[in-house]
Amino acid sequence: MKFNKDEVCILIPTLNESLSIGPVVKEFHDFGYTHILVMDGKSTDNTVKNARDAGALVRTQSGKGKGNAIIEAFEVIEQPYILMLDGDGTYSVKDAEKMLTPLFLGFDQVIGDRLINAEEGSFSRLNLFGNHMLNLFFKLAHSRDLHDILSGYRAFTKLAVQQMNLKETGFEIETEMSVEAVRNGQRIMVVPIRYSRRPGTPTKLSPFHDGIRIVTTIYRLARVNNPMFYFGIMGLFTSILGLLTGVYVLLEWLHHIDHIPLTILTVLLVVVGIEIFMFGMISDMLLVFHREIIREIQLNQPPKQ
Repeated sequence: MKFNKDEVCILIPTLNESLSIGPVVKEFHDFGYTHILVMDGKSTDNTVKNARDAGALVRTQSGKGKGNAIIEAFEVIEQPYILMLDGDGTYSVKDAEKMLTPLFLGFDQVIGDRLINAEEGSFSRLNLFGNHMLNLFFKLAHSRDLHDILSGYRAFTKLAVQQMNLKETGFEIETEMSVEAVRNGQRIMVVPIRYSRRPGTPTKLSPFHDGIRIVTTIYRLARVNNPMFYFGIMGLFTSILGLLTGVYVLLEWLHHIDHIPLTILTVLLVVVGIEIFMFGMISDMLLVFHREIIREIQLNQPPKQ
């Protein structure tokens, strides 16, 4: 399907990508894309110069972190369609049309799945395992399988971007985008893309530190998207803690040793855990009711002239 490339803005957040940003921008120009925005995170190398020399519009973000770069860029982009990718050369410009076509067919967001056609050596075994585990956790927490929630190759309609309430400032931004897309009921398509090794520049992602932050983000955002999961985990953990202290109290009691304070703590933990779990059930029912009301309002709205 052919589409108007002048309606597309190519968004590339960068930080010290001087080796790759020039070729990436040039290749997009060669493919006919004229609106290319590089949002730079105060690079200390020649990233800004190389991007401008290749023909990109370059802005320097005011905040710090990839999330801030993307949020600030969304505020200034005027084109109705946005294609976002990293500037490190790991994503293929040749996949751009595959990413954008679903938007012109009515989808709100497209996610490029790196994990299917990844080039050998582009992922370490640890990173590949971590990605699969995070996707599984997301599926459990938000009841939607998006295959590759950490993908940096995404396409959006301007309306879809405006629906998302993005606040994450770092690498958790892709996770938040996935959560917001599910929460807003956006039509999402996942397409397989090629993923290449970085061209000599070190990755800025820390597998353990950023992995923990992403797990925390997935769980924290479940509070408004899947409260049964959020409060259920909390209630289950509290109840199990109470049961463990209860087992200890029981074993001690069998040896004629009383632990009155621990007994009281056991009862409190179990009761509080059950109450938290019940609160999760009530919140989940309220969320379902809210979504039904919103759906009814949308269905009963008069058609636009």
